[in-house]
Amino acid sequence: MLTIQEMYDLNETIATELFDGAVYPWELLPKIKEFIVKLGETLDSDVYEKRGEDIWVAKSAKVAPTACLNGPLIVDEEAEIRHCAFVRGSAIVGKGAVVGNSTELKNVILFNKVQVPHYNYVGDSILGYKAHMGAGSITSNVKSDKTLVVIKNGEEQVETGLKKVGAMLGDNVEVGCNSVLNPGTVIGRNSNVYPTSCVRGMVPADSIYKKNDEIVGKRK
Repeated sequence: MLTIQEMYDLNETIATELFDGAVYPWELLPKIKEFIVKLGETLDSDVYEKRGEDIWVAKSAKVAPTACLNGPLIVDEEAEIRHCAFVRGSAIVGKGAVVGNSTELKNVILFNKVQVPHYNYVGDSILGYKAHMGAGSITSNVKSDKTLVVIKNGEEQVETGLKKVGAMLGDNVEVGCNSVLNPGTVIGRNSNVYPTSCVRGMVPADSIYKKNDEIVGKRK
């Protein structure tokens, strides 16, 4: 359940081409910056306007005057960037997505309809269609000992070769308020994380994360 195919609907992002040939989502993290610059130059000027160096914002998007936008950045149609949001760069904000008050983004892909609306930090991460992070929940993207991040799925360990990996959230994931997603966390589609959780490793699709040793399947 770690693969792109198992986690994401690629029809729900402007970055579909970036995923070509990749197996795992974290493989894309070093490629986001260059991809945005290349894609931005091809965007329809009737739909998007360029607002600075390597910054493209859809004319239908709402951007608060107090938001800080740094490129490379694409803000897609009907997205909303709220008061005091801070985009450090290398970010794609999907159609209808919400980046809220005091939320910080860095090297991320937010699929369409993603919500990170209140005091979130999202770095070196990919959030699938309609994923939602509750108030105060964050992605931790660097290990305390600064070693390379390893994705752990039970006994399976997948080397990323990367020092910075945040969280990979599948489509329709719900993360509760004030949760911390540790480096290399992967959460499968349609799963929920309890508030104030400290999550690491792999959470299967269609699950409820209560605590590290209590992850239960959703009733169907």
